[in-house]
Amino acid sequence: METGDSSLPVTLLDLLSNSLVLHQTAPYLSIAATLNLGATSKAFRSLIYNSPDTFRYADLSLIKSANVPYAPADIGGISWRSQRMDEALTEDDFYCGPLRGIFSKLGRARVLGFVHILILDGLTVPADLVREIVAEDRFNVRILSIREVKHLNERKLRQVLEYAVRPTRAEGTPKLKGLYYFGPRDSPSKDSWAPRVPMPGRSNLKVSSAGVMGSEGAQIGAEWNQRSLEALTTAVPAQSDEWYNSSGRMIKRASCSEWAETLRACEGIIAFDAVLCRGPRHDPRALLRGSSGNPEAAFGKVMSYLKPEVASVALGPVGCTSCGDAPEEPAIFGSASAEKLPLLSPPPIHSSTIRSAQRPFIGQSCQIPKLIVRCEECLQGRWCERCNVWWCENCYREPASRLRAMAEQGTDQSQPGASENALGKSGEKIKVHLGLCVEHCLVGEMMSGAGSNGMWA
Repeated sequence: METGDSSLPVTLLDLLSNSLVLHQTAPYLSIAATLNLGATSKAFRSLIYNSPDTFRYADLSLIKSANVPYAPADIGGISWRSQRMDEALTEDDFYCGPLRGIFSKLGRARVLGFVHILILDGLTVPADLVREIVAEDRFNVRILSIREVKHLNERKLRQVLEYAVRPTRAEGTPKLKGLYYFGPRDSPSKDSWAPRVPMPGRSNLKVSSAGVMGSEGAQIGAEWNQRSLEALTTAVPAQSDEWYNSSGRMIKRASCSEWAETLRACEGIIAFDAVLCRGPRHDPRALLRGSSGNPEAAFGKVMSYLKPEVASVALGPVGCTSCGDAPEEPAIFGSASAEKLPLLSPPPIHSSTIRSAQRPFIGQSCQIPKLIVRCEECLQGRWCERCNVWWCENCYREPASRLRAMAEQGTDQSQPGASENALGKSGEKIKVHLGLCVEHCLVGEMMSGAGSNGMWA
């Protein structure tokens, strides 16, 4: 029997029935598109709601109903708003309403447990909602992103995380393995599919009759070229990772000052998109070696101890300007422990493992880049904030005259006379002053400011 010409063409259902195709395709569909696809037929409904890969990645940041509308309380229409008039309703319960309604809908469809990667960037996410995601059995979230969320109490969030990793916790808890919180959220790309080039036949069509580009075929081709570019931008990962480059300040200092103890408590349990600083001044053993009587030990002097801090400055893979290395040994993916590596942006979409979230981009050289990050306390007086060069403790230590001047003037270098006193009077060679390297950036600032009402005019 010949079946070559009589066979039916492959349908979309046939393609998505292949688990590999569904696994690779589903993350690029929004939640609304996935639910609409499941409503087209019984076959699609069975496929969508019975496959764990369909809802493994859930990005709710693009759903309009997930945001709390700042409107009068009597404007209804969504089920969660009916709770507004309850006198026992707390502020957190009110702001949790939209997302709790979405979670309730996914729970009734029996797909909430399939969600392993949950993106809530930019939404209203109180700490109580994070506690539910971390602690309740109905959630199986492995990677959670809550960057730039609103109405989130940081202190309560730290308490939730520290309680989740307590020594007396139940075995196998918490299910959460990675948390994106410190970095900026990714620029939205899935909602940018509206064509920027007007299609022929639309009401807003304004096509010039002159030139080849004014034809219908050229306009259609331009639109689809734009769509292809947006699809590639979404699918292809970034060509570099900011944490592994000389990106400078990555995290605002005010937002991470209280997080060091939380990150330390979560080490080996929950990974973050930030890491603790491993500079030698945070290591008591290095300080003990420096006070042992050996003048060459621990960078040639007894250093003051610094409490644990979150690393907020990316220094790049090159290392110290003088020696090209770092005293704490750079972290390298594949050999360093997981707590020394940050989660990289954007969150993975096809895998919910921490290893996939920490894997850096490897270029054509096939060489894994080094990770060198520090806190600003470690880099004070040894890091140029403009060109991002820095000197390690082995190669440079601030002259004693400058330290005495700083002690007399306090930490404020902007006071009158601080510049001359801090530069020293004994001819010591200062490498960094006022946050700029003396040899290049400070000289350039002086030249550009002279005679033009600049800082040195």
